[in-house]
Amino acid sequence: MSSSIREIKRRKQKKVLFHLGHPAHFHLFRHTITRLRDAGHAVHIVAKKKDVLTGLLEDAGLPYENILPEGKSPGRTGMVRDLFRRGRRLIAYASHHRPDLLIGTSADISYAGKWLGIPAVNVNEDDAAVIPLHAWLAYPWADSILSPEGTENGRWNRKTVFYPGYHELAYLHPDHFTPDLDIATRYLDPHSRFFILRLAALNAHHDHGIRGIDDELALKLAGKLTPHGRLLVTSERLLPAALEPHRITVHPAHIHHLLAYASLFIGDSQTMSAEAGVLGTPFLRFNDFVGRLGYLRELEERYQLGYGITPDRPDELLELAVQLAAKPSLQTYRERRHRMLSEKCNTADYIHDFILAFHAKSST
Repeated sequence: MSSSIREIKRRKQKKVLFHLGHPAHFHLFRHTITRLRDAGHAVHIVAKKKDVLTGLLEDAGLPYENILPEGKSPGRTGMVRDLFRRGRRLIAYASHHRPDLLIGTSADISYAGKWLGIPAVNVNEDDAAVIPLHAWLAYPWADSILSPEGTENGRWNRKTVFYPGYHELAYLHPDHFTPDLDIATRYLDPHSRFFILRLAALNAHHDHGIRGIDDELALKLAGKLTPHGRLLVTSERLLPAALEPHRITVHPAHIHHLLAYASLFIGDSQTMSAEAGVLGTPFLRFNDFVGRLGYLRELEERYQLGYGITPDRPDELLELAVQLAAKPSLQTYRERRHRMLSEKCNTADYIHDFILAFHAKSST
């Protein structure tokens, strides 16, 4: 190979740094990362120790730099301390490797990119009003924001690129995910009717003051659902003794297979509600975020894949839970999912193409 050809090939290769701060970010970016690496682009991953994130990266064989090995510090003071600690380490890492682009969902990449003069793209699906601290820290310094259509980023709409998809379609689009009956069978009989109840901790900074499914309501749901099928409870918090027999521990890589075969999902988790919706499993979402997030509002109202219920209407949740649990067929929701997929993109491919187009534009 001549030196001129090698130089042309080198210029076409991109160096991208991904920042992952949560297990959901692993799912969001992993197919894009794999596709870039397979094409010969240099990919760097920095991550912080959060739940099962580092385990997911290791299981996938993706090398990474842990920029917060000591884990999250408690309290608001600890949050600020961690912000500066992560930022300092991210700047040092990026300064050494000099990527062409920083991309991720955290505020760290925005101010690190501004400090180093490296373009930064912030990827987020929550409306800015719901995550005001993140928006205030991240969006002014980001070169671009990537959000699903229907997201409202307020004053930062002008620098937002809106795409026809959802974060969850980066990993649950049919191009990437097929429910595996053998995996589901490890936990139960997937041909039987079963329901998943997810109880989130709601302890993120933007969850302050947010209500969800409390123990009393969870017990009522269990009483209403169990006559119609098996109840599986996945929880980030301690459960009442009466709910413990329903608790299930699922490998993080397997939960989506169970979700795809479930007859109903109920929870106060935004992400798992959306995951259920894009898989065609009807969902009931119960928390104070209902009506405030554009992408979930679209799944609920435009595509009718689920229902959002505010915490001042617990009786409505119980009534709908019984109606859906007793419903014998999921065909209606499969058809609605088909319509949604026909109008939405493969988000992983969109992000991949966006990265390459962004570089092509910024290098001219």
